[in-house]
Amino acid sequence: MSSQVPNDLRYAKSHEWVRVNGDVATVGITDHAQHELTDVVFVELPNVGRKVRAGEACAVVESVKTASDIYSPVSGEIVGVNKAVADNPALVNSSPFGEGWFLQVRLANAAEVEGLLTPEAYRAQIGV
Repeated sequence: MSSQVPNDLRYAKSHEWVRVNGDVATVGITDHAQHELTDVVFVELPNVGRKVRAGEACAVVESVKTASDIYSPVSGEIVGVNKAVADNPALVNSSPFGEGWFLQVRLANAAEVEGLLTPEAYRAQIGV
C-alpha cells in the first residue's frame, strides 16, 4: 500500500506534517507514520499555552505495537489541541491528514516552515 503525501503540506523527517493557516500551524502525523504504528489506541496531547521549539517532543501516540513521541516541527506556542483525537485515537488511523490532527502552534518563526521537507522530498524519504 502506498502512503498518501498531500502536496499542500510540509513534512518533518520524523513524519509529522504541518498545514499553515496565517500564523498558526496545524500538526499531525503522516499516513506513512500511522501505517507503521498500526492501530493507535492512545494519544497524549500537550497543554495549550505551552511553548515548544522545533524538534521538541510535545505529544505521545501509543499503538498496539509501540509508543512514539510526536515532535513539533515548528517553534511557538500551542494554541489548540484536538480533543476529538484524545477521545477517539482511531482518528489518527482513519484520517491522519484530516480529523486525526494533534495540535496547533502559533508560529514564532514562519521561516521554519520553509526548512521542512517538501512533499517531493518526503516522498523520497519514505520511498513512494
